[in-house]
Amino acid sequence: MKRNFKFCLLAGAIAAFSLSACRDDKMEESVLPESQSANAKIEQPGDLEKICSYVDQYWSSTAVLKTTLQNTADTQFMNAQMTKIASLWGRSNPTLRFVDDPSNFNSTYNAISYSTGKIYYGYAIYADAKNKGGDIVNAMILAHEYGHQLQYIFGLPSVSESTARPNELEADGFAGYYLRRPNGYNKTNFSEIAAAYEFAQSIGDYQTNSAGHHGTPPQRRSAVRLGFLLGQYDLNASNFDYNFFYYYQGVLNGTYKMGKNSVNPEIDAYMSQYMDELRKIQTGEISEEEFKHLK
Repeated sequence: MKRNFKFCLLAGAIAAFSLSACRDDKMEESVLPESQSANAKIEQPGDLEKICSYVDQYWSSTAVLKTTLQNTADTQFMNAQMTKIASLWGRSNPTLRFVDDPSNFNSTYNAISYSTGKIYYGYAIYADAKNKGGDIVNAMILAHEYGHQLQYIFGLPSVSESTARPNELEADGFAGYYLRRPNGYNKTNFSEIAAAYEFAQSIGDYQTNSAGHHGTPPQRRSAVRLGFLLGQYDLNASNFDYNFFYYYQGVLNGTYKMGKNSVNPEIDAYMSQYMDELRKIQTGEISEEEFKHLK
């Protein structure tokens, strides 16, 4: 039987972590309606938002914002997913807009979460993701981008490094969690998630000293697997962060804590079954093919 582990962090603790989150509190102009988008100069991400973008490309000067994708069914799917993802975390929807560039379609191969409550999603990344893995891939990317919204709202992640890795791996974890939850995408078979996630991990990088480092492909695999495993439990954002980084520190960094997870002992008992597996994913001992067949 699953139990609800909803714990609140003290306001002071949240404030203490806020400097490590991907956030930029500058004021921005409101998004123009689609009918005016051809005349709108698309907003570019701030410095900290750039390291929270899905890939290392931003928007061209010829890109425009739209309220729809190229067909109605795709638009309805993404809007429904946005509502479901936000609702899972007890939040209202951020503003979701789509980015088109009639003069350079490939320039829209990105998705960016803005600290002012907006997610911009490129036509090109949507089309490629759907072509390679179907709807679940775009649901996963959108859940990843919403993970950054949670980071902005709650001053997460609670771990700070010299690169964007903790921000990105936690967002991957948020995505894996959403894909599993019964009130989320409701995929209890990890092989379905793993196949979709190959699209995301391929964007992993080995530029470990770069400020925008998102984590290596094996680290990204282990992060989404960890998020999926935590999907066994009903967590709020702050408690997810606590548990994610408890095991992140123990597995993804290659070290183990001697003490038990005293905050959530039931989760610790469950997770103890998977610690060695997570380590092997992170080090590459579990191959890409084996990863796709995990239960």
